[in-house]
Amino acid sequence: MPHSPATTSRQRALLGQVSDMDLRLLRIFKSVVECGGMTAAELELNISTSTLSRHMKDLEERLGLVLCRRGRAGFALTPEGVQVYEATLQLLGGVNLFRNRIHEIHDRLGGSIEVALFDKTVTNPQAHIDLALKRFHERAPEVEIKLHVTHMHEIERGLMDGRYQVGIIPAHRSSSSLVYRDLFGEHMLLYCAPGHPLHGADHALLDWSTLQQHAFAGLGYHSPNMEVTRQMGLRRTATGFDQEAIATLIQTGCFIGFLPEHYGRLLEAHGHLQAIAPERFHYDCQFVAMWRLSPQPSRAAQTMIECLVQAHADSSTLL
Repeated sequence: MPHSPATTSRQRALLGQVSDMDLRLLRIFKSVVECGGMTAAELELNISTSTLSRHMKDLEERLGLVLCRRGRAGFALTPEGVQVYEATLQLLGGVNLFRNRIHEIHDRLGGSIEVALFDKTVTNPQAHIDLALKRFHERAPEVEIKLHVTHMHEIERGLMDGRYQVGIIPAHRSSSSLVYRDLFGEHMLLYCAPGHPLHGADHALLDWSTLQQHAFAGLGYHSPNMEVTRQMGLRRTATGFDQEAIATLIQTGCFIGFLPEHYGRLLEAHGHLQAIAPERFHYDCQFVAMWRLSPQPSRAAQTMIECLVQAHADSSTLL
């Protein structure tokens, strides 16, 4: 049966060996995706839109795939483009790991390190990530620090596929493929906002069963937030994927939701939120540093872990 021109073209375009040019094109593709299109990527990469378009076309011809749609409707990945993007993250993560290993062979700390952090920790008085990063930079000034803030599921997935070397999240479950070290705690309170029936009301008679009558905004993935929601039978009717999303949903006046006390206090001081019976409706969670058990962390990752653990151990002795 004769092959169609498209099929023949795709067969010819399948990659054999990955060249330096392929890696360059994939890095450009990654930036275009993460910037949300070529116009924004032009500023990020300092490359003209026309050159970016040519590079993207070259990559598509090299792979024999249409990776994205671009035009008046905006930029969007095709289903094949999504798969290539995910594979690109894994490939570039492996290249970065290889480069760091070479630096180690030469007995120096170089290259870069990718650290992923759950959001809204900077106002937590128990968190000393800034101190840990300062110490790391002093010990390894030639290592480029790449700090990401994202949700817990993405951090765990990124550690497993090699995109991140160190993650910092609230402990909620364990994996035999990851190693965990305690860092600091966080106190969570339940909040409402002006316009909600509980705002300004008498909370003396409230209990968990009463709260089940109110719409709840919670995180949409496995977390201490989700565990408490299920345990107490709260009715989640709105979903957020980070703390700021939850705060925004609460501020509509339609939902109640949990937020870190240190973050909620700032919004409460401006009249945007109210804690609901904080002596009764609260829970605590523990933040941990985490990394892959195998392969063994690079020297840069080991140094980052040491700085994180030591910074929080030193701070706890001063309390």
